[in-house]
Amino acid sequence: MATYTTTRSEALYLAAQDVIAGGVNSGARGPGAGWVPGPPVVDHGSGAYLWDVDGNRYCDYLLALGPMVHGHAHPVITEAVTKAIHETGTMFALPYPQEAEAARKIVEMVPSVELVRFGNSGTEVVLHATRLARAFTGRDIIVRFEGQYHGWADQLEWSHHPDLAKAGPREHPRALSGTPGIPEVIGQTLEVLPWNDQGAVERLVAEKGDRIAGILTEPIMGNTGVIPPKPGYLAFLREITRRRAIVLIFDEVISGFRVAPGGAQELYGVTPDLTTMAKALGGGFPAAAIGGRRDIMDLVSDGAVLHAGTYNANTVAVAATNASLDVLRTPGTHERLFRLSEKLMAGMAATFERIGVPVQVQGVGPMFQFWFSETPVVDYRDAARHLNSPKYAALALELHRRGVMVHPSNIELWFVSTVHTDADIDETLQAFEDSVQATKATLTRADD
Repeated sequence: MATYTTTRSEALYLAAQDVIAGGVNSGARGPGAGWVPGPPVVDHGSGAYLWDVDGNRYCDYLLALGPMVHGHAHPVITEAVTKAIHETGTMFALPYPQEAEAARKIVEMVPSVELVRFGNSGTEVVLHATRLARAFTGRDIIVRFEGQYHGWADQLEWSHHPDLAKAGPREHPRALSGTPGIPEVIGQTLEVLPWNDQGAVERLVAEKGDRIAGILTEPIMGNTGVIPPKPGYLAFLREITRRRAIVLIFDEVISGFRVAPGGAQELYGVTPDLTTMAKALGGGFPAAAIGGRRDIMDLVSDGAVLHAGTYNANTVAVAATNASLDVLRTPGTHERLFRLSEKLMAGMAATFERIGVPVQVQGVGPMFQFWFSETPVVDYRDAARHLNSPKYAALALELHRRGVMVHPSNIELWFVSTVHTDADIDETLQAFEDSVQATKATLTRADD
């Protein structure tokens, strides 16, 4: 194992705190998220790899928490963005041809989408989706699921990773704001339910269905590790929302374009009314979109519902979107992503089995995570016992020392990109084997 040092990263992170609050520009990057004593400071990235300022090279499975679906500095995307800047400009607050070209690709790829509007972040487009659902139905309540994350905004950051001592009963949790500074009155517009529980949804809809504007869900729960839907669960949500004229919103910010060209809705064959998209959409650039049924989206078309944004559909984001979608819809792309990911997951599971550690490796193709649990994790309450696992943190540190970049908390997940290779997976599995052996005493303790 090459010498692993963090001296320059630690110094630069400390110096950054003089001018940046906490030294980082998102809570997921600092000690509070598990980067202890601080995060590696990146020098550059290329392909499936990144290098920090200490010269350590990592095979990257963090992938910027998902957007780098094509790895770093992908030549097709870099060329498209550079060309747009030089030949078109950056933004106009006026339409231009390439934005309709990108929108047409989304309509062709995503089953639910008949009309599109672009935004800049996942948070932003989910906010617009809930606004549209309320305007379309004339109702106020949005149903969401405990443990899911839909963005940092006041209307959305609720019951993400709540304190279970305050969260109430499993079958109908209390809506808890995720941070100080959010008015508690907003909670009156939300209902929180456990994920993967048909009975809980049926009971709430029977009681309050005429007041529910929308059910908002990740089709693959991907912000508490990875928790796939139970067989038939998404189809059940589609049926009950259709029957009660409730808008079904799929938050495909993570799963969109990643698990199939048309996202999780294509993979599972369930079509929502509205879909939000980001991350893989822009292939590393800040691009996002909302799309869905024409009759709902037309509320934006005629201006009845406000949708605005100075930076919406800027040429950099649109050029990246066009290029990213072209790569993603190349025949064989997702088959290869699944093959590499399943090879990695199977190898990880086999390593744990050899040392007798019970583990659940859960994922859908190129998005996955593992839990130190003897049984599958199906909702937040199952996951809560294993979140921020010291065992996982110890293993992640050993992986970093061996050149594998993952988030130090199992709240996040592993991503595989279109530029990872079989050789990368083989080398990662060897590093994983060595890391597990190095932390065997910690991993085999019964206290986590």
